[in-house]
Amino acid sequence: MLTTTEERRSGCPINLSLEILGDKWSLLIIRDMMFGNRRHFRALLTQSEEGIASNILADRLRRLTDVGMITSVPDPGHKQRLLLSLTEPAIQLVPVLAHLGAWGRRHLPVTRDLAIRAELLERGGPELWEDFMAELRELHLGVPRPPGTGSVLDRLTAAYLDEVARTPAG
Repeated sequence: MLTTTEERRSGCPINLSLEILGDKWSLLIIRDMMFGNRRHFRALLTQSEEGIASNILADRLRRLTDVGMITSVPDPGHKQRLLLSLTEPAIQLVPVLAHLGAWGRRHLPVTRDLAIRAELLERGGPELWEDFMAELRELHLGVPRPPGTGSVLDRLTAAYLDEVARTPAG
């Protein structure tokens, strides 16, 4: 995390947040890890709609690790890969991403398939966000979630896939 005054322009919380998340790619990487459950470099590189370059992805992953937003450990299933995980501060961005998605749906020319998750998050509100954060804590931090909570990630993914199936190719 940023700790010394030499590393930051000011102590303003918005400035400090933007120093960590304000570049073109960092929030999109976190988004893909959250909503796409992409936990490996190759998945982040090849499955993002925005098409990040490998050198930029490597740089952003390093920066996000350095500031404590993600961690990486050797993947137990494949020794030559790293398994990426969101940290608690990154997981707590769910409401921020929900608000950004809601704002974008209202004011920008979004496509229905890529906006459906934002719509569901907006409609679900803080209760859904809390359930999703609990699910992300289980997936990324190994913290068991309360019994009886269904998978928000599965619901968001199913809604997205339904919209993709309804959208004419072209």
